[in-house]
Amino acid sequence: MHRTLHLSVLFLMCFAALNACKIVKNADPAEAGQAEEAQTDEARMALLSRQIWEPKVLPAVAQLLAPLPDLRAALAEDVDAASAQYGYKPEGEASPWNFAVAGSGRVVETKMKSRAAKVEVDTDGDGAADVTLQLGPIIRGTALRDAMPFLSFSDFRDQIEFAKLAGGLNKMAHETIEIPTEDPIGQTVTFEGVYTFKDLESRPEIVPTSVTFGAP
Repeated sequence: MHRTLHLSVLFLMCFAALNACKIVKNADPAEAGQAEEAQTDEARMALLSRQIWEPKVLPAVAQLLAPLPDLRAALAEDVDAASAQYGYKPEGEASPWNFAVAGSGRVVETKMKSRAAKVEVDTDGDGAADVTLQLGPIIRGTALRDAMPFLSFSDFRDQIEFAKLAGGLNKMAHETIEIPTEDPIGQTVTFEGVYTFKDLESRPEIVPTSVTFGAP
């Protein structure tokens, strides 16, 4: 009788313990790796952008920097010669030239309420906008990435990772410039930044690395 009772108690204890256990399916290593990769590409490229911003990116911009009036005059005279003198482009004949420029002018148009905030600047005094400064936080293009001689696509896993790097650098540009709290239309502005050259007729869309707004 006692043995039967003991066995019954033991059985009930084992049954309760089993019910308390939760069976968890082992994750597929391939799926886990893919999920981690997808989740961390942007974060890793954002971290890399932050790490290289001051020691590498800003010095590279400074080395490439040209006064906007000088560059504009040189391009009007000879695009190929001006590009070779002032520009940088990644390896490959299809890659466009990128220029780093310093300039100043007056803000004649603004788009400040958009997440892709920007200002249009008249730099030659004719009253019409001839330069766009992208303020962000959404900044389009890959000019900052493509103007860096120390960054090569072959050093990255694939096009997706390389695109995330461009986004990370654009984000750094937005974070490091001081954007006015009020609409700066009519104000003077001094800037440095990078843009990708399309043709002589296209207005430069500059990713600024330095912006200073002044009085009207």
